[in-house]
Amino acid sequence: MTVLNERVTTDNNALIQDKSTKSLIKRSIQYIKAGYPVHFTGPSGSGKTSIALALAKKIKRPVMLMHGNHELDNKDLIGSFNGYTSSKVVDQYVRSVYKKDETVTESWKDGRLLEAVKHGYTLVYDEFSRSRPATNNIFLSILEEGVLPLYGLKSTEPFLKVHPKFSVIFTSNPDEYSGVYQTQDALLDRLITLHVGFKGKDQEAVIIREKLGIDRKGAEIISGLIHELREEFGNRKGAPSLRTSLQIARIAKLEDIPINGSRQDFQQLCLDLLGHSVVQGLGLKIEEANELILEVCKKMKEEERG
Repeated sequence: MTVLNERVTTDNNALIQDKSTKSLIKRSIQYIKAGYPVHFTGPSGSGKTSIALALAKKIKRPVMLMHGNHELDNKDLIGSFNGYTSSKVVDQYVRSVYKKDETVTESWKDGRLLEAVKHGYTLVYDEFSRSRPATNNIFLSILEEGVLPLYGLKSTEPFLKVHPKFSVIFTSNPDEYSGVYQTQDALLDRLITLHVGFKGKDQEAVIIREKLGIDRKGAEIISGLIHELREEFGNRKGAPSLRTSLQIARIAKLEDIPINGSRQDFQQLCLDLLGHSVVQGLGLKIEEANELILEVCKKMKEEERG
């Protein structure tokens, strides 16, 4: 096996940056500075959120993280009245006169989007396509007119001007994923969409090694195993990701399980962590999935000998 010989760095949020990731972040910063929102899309586990957060940190503004979901609405984005506050003043300055003033006012709490727009934060809207398109329509006014409509807010102004330092980074899974809405063209047309795919097995081996302190040979075995299974999926969704590679490596290290394709304890670890995704993604029975995983494990051992 060969390993990619390139320098990698780790930032404070534990993103391992190889050459391609550094290039992606550098280009994205240029687009953000030019006034365009960036949209990272790709399969689950490809590192979109980590890249978005690393990019947000580079912008050097406070970061607001918001997760998309089908129940998200304008109250969550803009804010809402969440109760009442009362104040009471008792005046007994003149002993013979008792005076009491009591006022009750509605209490307003800013939503995350309003807070970010008002103060010029960098908003990371993670998996935004899990929110309903009607909810996401509010971003059209923000990105086109530079204003946030204040639906539901009892204000003399119908909108709030967007802070000049405000920026937004979107992430999403492909449309074929469950729980994902098709994004309206009007919104996509205003975003710079960048695809984030899985790394090659050599690059993933570097990430496993740097992130968890696994030796080179062990990292190569795990990344090679995941890569082989991923090829079985082709264009199907649900292929094992880098996240699964890191889970295998972390447990093997913690439990002192030798990373060896012919070892029964390592094989069982792979069966436990990969079995369900192989069954779901390839439509196999559990026995067939286990057979495939064991076959790939043994193949890794043969390559190691070669």
